[in-house]
Amino acid sequence: MADKPRDGWEKAAMILQSIGGFATASVVALLGIAGSHLLEKRQTIDTNVRLYTELMSKREESESALRKDMFTSIIDTFLKPQAPSLDVRILNLELLAYNFHESLNLKPLFFNVDRQIRQTTDARKSEYRERLNRVAREITRKQMVILEGAGMKYDSKFKLANAPTSKKGLPVELEEAELSLEGIMREFRMYVMEVNPETQELRLRLEVITPEQSSSSFVINDVEFWVGFYDFPMIDHTRLSHDQRVAVTLSNFQEGYANITLVYFPGSYAGLKEKPYYQELVKELVKKAGDSR
Repeated sequence: MADKPRDGWEKAAMILQSIGGFATASVVALLGIAGSHLLEKRQTIDTNVRLYTELMSKREESESALRKDMFTSIIDTFLKPQAPSLDVRILNLELLAYNFHESLNLKPLFFNVDRQIRQTTDARKSEYRERLNRVAREITRKQMVILEGAGMKYDSKFKLANAPTSKKGLPVELEEAELSLEGIMREFRMYVMEVNPETQELRLRLEVITPEQSSSSFVINDVEFWVGFYDFPMIDHTRLSHDQRVAVTLSNFQEGYANITLVYFPGSYAGLKEKPYYQELVKELVKKAGDSR
């Protein structure tokens, strides 16, 4: 018995089935090609990232080795029994200051070289001291640019003729200021206790008054210190609560006046040798976790 002729619907169904199978195979093939392309692109990105990371790591290692050799070579010149000339010592101190001022307290070296300059009979004595002070002011300026961007500051000008005439003389109060940082308002008061014209330094008393957030009482931090051209704010500063710092710098000591700047900044901007206390880190983490809830 002959097969019954297929009608149009059956033919259409067969054609659609063929087209569907072909479309499915094409989609699967395209997905495979696209997936392979994305996987290859991802692998290329990962390879480039790994290569970049390795190059940066090797670069940092080579720079660290160079800085280590440079530091060792320079510092040895200060420790040798036969000290080099003042000119060479100042040059070495310049190299140290410009390359390691954020991680080392160079104040003792500056003081040592300054003392030698003041004791020398060299005709270039004033030139040496000006060169030394210029380096110190430049380092202070570089650090202050960074700290001012992250914190707050205020400037004060002190007339040297108004300095106490003796160590027991009455202190001279400078203009006070209220500065706010990271939601914490503090009041800063400075008093000039003594002046040393030979070393161009001021002995200051600094009072930091911080209101208690949970009550109407205050916390007062009181500290005395000498400040001169060789006190660099990232290194020479006073630690405050909430991992904050305050530093005082001297930018001028001539023509009868001393220019004093106080900077109030976060502890994260302190020098590399400064490390926060673990208790402070834990408190900050707990506080942030509580605020995020």
